Amino acid sequence: MWYHKPKVDEELLQSLPNLKIVSSSGAGIDHLDLKLLSRFGVKVSNTPFVVSTDTADLGMALMLASARRLVEGYQMAVSPDTEYFPANWLGVQVSGATLGIVGMGTIGYKVAQRAKAFEMKILYHNRNQRNKEEESAVGAVYCENIDDLLQQSDFVMLAVALTPQTHKLIGKRELELMKPTATLINISRGRVVDQDALMEALQKEVIRAAALDVTYPEPLPRDHPLLEMKNVIITPHIGSATKDTRRVMMRDMAESIEAALAGLPIPNEVS
Repeated sequence: MWYHKPKVDEELLQSLPNLKIVSSSGAGIDHLDLKLLSRFGVKVSNTPFVVSTDTADLGMALMLASARRLVEGYQMAVSPDTEYFPANWLGVQVSGATLGIVGMGTIGYKVAQRAKAFEMKILYHNRNQRNKEEESAVGAVYCENIDDLLQQSDFVMLAVALTPQTHKLIGKRELELMKPTATLINISRGRVVDQDALMEALQKEVIRAAALDVTYPEPLPRDHPLLEMKNVIITPHIGSATKDTRRVMMRDMAESIEAALAGLPIPNEVS
């Protein structure tokens, strides 16, 4: 499966009685009905670890671009109408700021490693607390309650899997807990955020800005208000989109398929 295609539903499974495995690209499996696949005796694999480095890099890129208003700055620099650069055109500082990471899995932890180099104060919220050695290595402080993280962070980065528990994890209440100077960065799945609530929060300056690699739907309708907001950066779900990583993803998917066909243990099998 690539970009969630083809759609694996009961009709497809019934038409493929000899199907042994669905090998899905990327880390997310929210597009798959695991119970249905299990009922048909079909194994599932994904590529969760290979995507983590590039996705963490993109998270940092989005944070930096939003903080320093990179897209607006580029447009100003190349516009034929620009006669001078205003001295009061300012962004916000990243170095020394507080980053709250929601979801401290492989991607979230790699974000923390990168943020440490920017001398950021790192808070994180996760289902399970990391061990003390891992926390100490990146200087991360665990917030058992997500509200504490939201209230303290200058940047909030979402790196969770989409599950029933994380669907619309960030809504109106959570956005109102954030600082009015804060930025929301989403590198997980669009539906982790209540998009209507986010749009309202940005319009009313409840938060400063948002940087989104994911939305719902993808792409957004061309007349969607988020596309017109200067305090929003949107990229086309490119967390793992480098040539090197995509090549390794394909290799890992093929290895999982070969293992399933040979009756061997499946690398990255989803249980």
